[in-house]
Amino acid sequence: MALLEINNISVHYGRIQALHDISISVEEGEIVTLIGANGAGKTTTMRSLAGLLNLSSGSVTFEGEDISKLPGHKRVVRGISLTPEGRGIFPAMTVRENLEMGTYALKERSTVDESYDRVFELFPRLKEREAQSGGTLSGGEQQMLAIGRALMGRPKVLLLDEPSMGLAPQFIKQIFSIISQVNAQGMTVLLVEQNANQALSRADRAYVLETGRITRSGTGPELLADPAVKEAYLGVA
Repeated sequence: MALLEINNISVHYGRIQALHDISISVEEGEIVTLIGANGAGKTTTMRSLAGLLNLSSGSVTFEGEDISKLPGHKRVVRGISLTPEGRGIFPAMTVRENLEMGTYALKERSTVDESYDRVFELFPRLKEREAQSGGTLSGGEQQMLAIGRALMGRPKVLLLDEPSMGLAPQFIKQIFSIISQVNAQGMTVLLVEQNANQALSRADRAYVLETGRITRSGTGPELLADPAVKEAYLGVA
């Protein structure tokens, strides 16, 4: 049984159908990547998993339980954390206050303290800027803060929506290195990403989403070697 499963879901925005009967499974401990062009439905998929969009049909199961009707805040308590596209940090709040927003599902103060220690170990730069306002951080630092905030709640699965978007190359390399590090510590990751080369090179399994439909799936190395994927997403003819 997969940790997280999307079962034939469809999603509409009014009369426009954004997702067409897509199915994705994420096993515990995996990095699963979803690649596709702008407008393919990647963010819609992530928002559906996080409980921020209603399904037109199909279901989402987590740890074997149907959570299709579970509101977003209760999915966080269950162990699903989303780092949204565009980061979504609170610019007027300090780094520490932003991180604290990720802890509301935790009950024990000692657990919260341990979460701070873990995030600051992963992101020493955030520790250095602990009292700084989130809005004064660079784009790469804001992405670190967004991922750190999601990790503060000790999720069972981390949903990452375009973590490298708009970042300088050195930050992209660092963010992906941290994703691999977090996964090596046991975190299950579902990654939506336009940087297909970086994403597929780290993925256990991957899916290609085109105009709201899954058109290809396989291991990360299989899709990296797929001629159609190379031409469409890796810039290799």
